[in-house]
Amino acid sequence: MAETISGLEGELRSNGISVEELRRGEAVELTYMTAFPGERVHHREMGRALNVFIDLASDGRWEPARVDATVVRTDDDVQGTWYAEADWFRGLAEYRLSEVEFSSLVLDTLEEAADASKDADGTEDVDASETAGAPNADSTEGDE
Repeated sequence: MAETISGLEGELRSNGISVEELRRGEAVELTYMTAFPGERVHHREMGRALNVFIDLASDGRWEPARVDATVVRTDDDVQGTWYAEADWFRGLAEYRLSEVEFSSLVLDTLEEAADASKDADGTEDVDASETAGAPNADSTEGDE
């Protein structure tokens, strides 16, 4: 009989996040395998992961902590990393931060392995409304 996965890992998996590793200490260290193995980290997938933490915090089932995420294409192929500070989750819950502000803070931490986040002219190519906490973060519109 297959073991039922519950808790934080179960919540992430039930929201389409393929958890490879999850460690909890002072920070939550999450490694997940992307369903979108292109050059760039998929912003809506980041949003789905972050919305799990946001929902758990708002339900009182998770005390906000820093979340450090590593996105992998395969076990040894890192696509990128991002993080979210505990205070950002609290700020969102207490209406000190808007969803767009929260998203912008997280996107500012995004580091992609090949630095694909820069256009040919060297400028950033991100849209905060397409990431974590955005009202339509899980919509089916195309990403990029």
